[in-house]
Amino acid sequence: MTYIQERGSTHVYHVNRMSKEEMDHMISLCVHEQPAYCVAACPFKMDTKEMLYYAAKGNFKKALAIYEKITPFPMILCDGCTAPCEDNCKLCELGDGVSIREVERAIVRYGEPGRRSSVFRMRKKKRAAIFGSGLFPLFLAGELEKKMYPTTIYCKEEDYESYIAAAAGHLLESDRSNEVKRLKSMDLSFEFGCSLNLSFIREKMELADVVCASEEVAKMLAPEEADVEIMLREQAKIVSGPAESVMDAAFAAKRAALTVDLLVQNLSPHSNRGSEGAVTTKLYTNMEGIHGSNKIFCGQNGYSKEEAVEEAKRCIQCHCDECMKGCVYLSEYQKHPGLLAREIYNNTQIIMGDHPMNKPMNACALCGQCTVICPNGFDMSQVCKSARENMVSTDKMPLAPHEFALMDMLFSNSEAFLSRLQPGYETCRYVFFPGCQAGAIAPDVVMQAYEDLSNRVDGGVALMLGCCGAISEWAGRYEMTEKVNEQLKQELAKLGDPIIIAGCPTCMKQLKESIGAHVIGIWEILKEIGLPQQAKGLEIPVAIHDACGARGDAQTQDIIRELLLDMGCTVEDTEYSRDLSPCCGYGGLTAYANKDMAAKMTEKCLERSDAPYITYCMACRDRFAREGRESRHIMELLYGANASNMPDISEKRYNRLILKQTLLKNIWNEEPIMEKKDYTVAYTEEAIHMMDERMILKSDVERVLSDYRENREAILDEETKELVTRSRLGNVTFWVRFVETEDGYLVHRAYSHRMNIMKRVGQ
Repeated sequence: MTYIQERGSTHVYHVNRMSKEEMDHMISLCVHEQPAYCVAACPFKMDTKEMLYYAAKGNFKKALAIYEKITPFPMILCDGCTAPCEDNCKLCELGDGVSIREVERAIVRYGEPGRRSSVFRMRKKKRAAIFGSGLFPLFLAGELEKKMYPTTIYCKEEDYESYIAAAAGHLLESDRSNEVKRLKSMDLSFEFGCSLNLSFIREKMELADVVCASEEVAKMLAPEEADVEIMLREQAKIVSGPAESVMDAAFAAKRAALTVDLLVQNLSPHSNRGSEGAVTTKLYTNMEGIHGSNKIFCGQNGYSKEEAVEEAKRCIQCHCDECMKGCVYLSEYQKHPGLLAREIYNNTQIIMGDHPMNKPMNACALCGQCTVICPNGFDMSQVCKSARENMVSTDKMPLAPHEFALMDMLFSNSEAFLSRLQPGYETCRYVFFPGCQAGAIAPDVVMQAYEDLSNRVDGGVALMLGCCGAISEWAGRYEMTEKVNEQLKQELAKLGDPIIIAGCPTCMKQLKESIGAHVIGIWEILKEIGLPQQAKGLEIPVAIHDACGARGDAQTQDIIRELLLDMGCTVEDTEYSRDLSPCCGYGGLTAYANKDMAAKMTEKCLERSDAPYITYCMACRDRFAREGRESRHIMELLYGANASNMPDISEKRYNRLILKQTLLKNIWNEEPIMEKKDYTVAYTEEAIHMMDERMILKSDVERVLSDYRENREAILDEETKELVTRSRLGNVTFWVRFVETEDGYLVHRAYSHRMNIMKRVGQ
């Protein structure tokens, strides 16, 4: 048996299977973090969705804190807000959108303002002056105070109350009183009762680094440039703003505050501004199953607190989690693919070593379900596959997660490999390639299928038993894949480069993509030449599970259904069928790298129906049977031969060998050489279960016992009277607990460790 060398190098090779630009483009396809429709429509970029979330829970304090992030004077803004968010509410598609503006007013009215801490608030060195009153100067004063600019306001008004009244006289007296309290609590300096003439203004301008003015004062300073937002005058920087509406004034104040930041840093006020105002969003929200409802009536005095809570509850919290709903892998990690992809990419391209993200990258089934479900086609499988290849390239990918599967592939393409022309043919038009899992799980079905094809298909049908290379492809071991491809090409050339009849959709896909072969499914041939005589469907309704390898292959999906109908089956399509079908847990070697994840994937598949499952992938059929669900591969129905329900890993190896030997003997009249032992090895049920769980083969145990027969090295357990021996095979040390019998050995337990036990010199 050929073993795979464990990584041992500490060299780092910069092999990038996916560039940063490609990754950035991939991540940009994920819309999970795109703003909700209401948020995108708000020029202030308020997180309306989160505000409504807390309001729906009755937590008006947190809801108000979110609103306070966008404005220093929430009562004034919400009173004059034109609510562009409401027109963009997704619920408008079904009827009434959420009355966001009225909920805002209730939040401002009933919410408790948060206390502002001054512990980490450090005042800036540049001083600002604001001349005049009105909406724009008021909002700007609040914005500059938030940015910690020492700010002095010069105005004609006599006190805080009249200053607020000059800006928002339309507010109710109680609301104006609350905004006066806010203004007084701010770290601002006021000079009331000022005579705002030119001489006074120019005198005070000398005391400030940044000068801001109302539109009225700006016209006094520069009549010919009154419409210009920013004017440079000697050493002073002057910012003016419009006073057309509350929304305009508040937005202009935000822009002006950013301008101040840029000017004091001697930067152009026209650059580095980011996106200002409303934006477009690429968010996708699935409205299936969501029902519209009427907005709660709002009286002249606005919503009560209870009414505001009920209206906020109508918000559906727009988001996109289509992939996480369908994919167990993404759901388990609770990370949307954009974030998970970035973390995996950083692990492979930046950290370049063993890291907690190794497990997530190996847990993906590489099935491509996310790509179909995602409205933008985000391909998490490409990210994980590229990451595995990168880790292999840099000698940073541990062999342990995939070693057993890779060794199984090598076994299929060596000891169990078979390639023969149909007797009587020098070249064949076709070659039947059932796939390694079919031979391991249902060898009798493979034999019947080949006999049928060779009897009924014109041009001759050769046979090739082996692995297509998908296993090494999934493991990121591209060099091994290249060797498999070369082996298959050479063997196909010997057969006359025939058309491949695949018994597995994954083999079909792999052989097409890796060696460019002409491949068709056995289902296509049988649809053309007719069903075998023994074909018979189940008498009860069946559920179809579409294999990952057939994703995007509508022709195969349709033919499978047609064949089942032809056999008299009542076919039940399930949720997440055809291209949306989830992986059974075998794909991407998840079953080897992360058994718990694979088990959850299998459970996800089975929860869709209580009916028996029909599939056209032998690995799917095997995993479903192991969970106690009646399942069949379509070839079992076509040829009337049921596979063993749950062959263990050793039986799968044995089945492939027996299949090869039986075919050689019965069809090609070649008598295989069988190695015979002069002793027997038996196993307890506990041993069989433990070995299957820990992926220990009977051949591994027998190799250890063979070594024991030569060296007689073992430890006696006085309590159980069992002998314990061990041998290192490849990268793993296997331990066997057994007792000697008259005929040979009875194995009680077996386990393994990736360790190497060294003997001391002189012992």
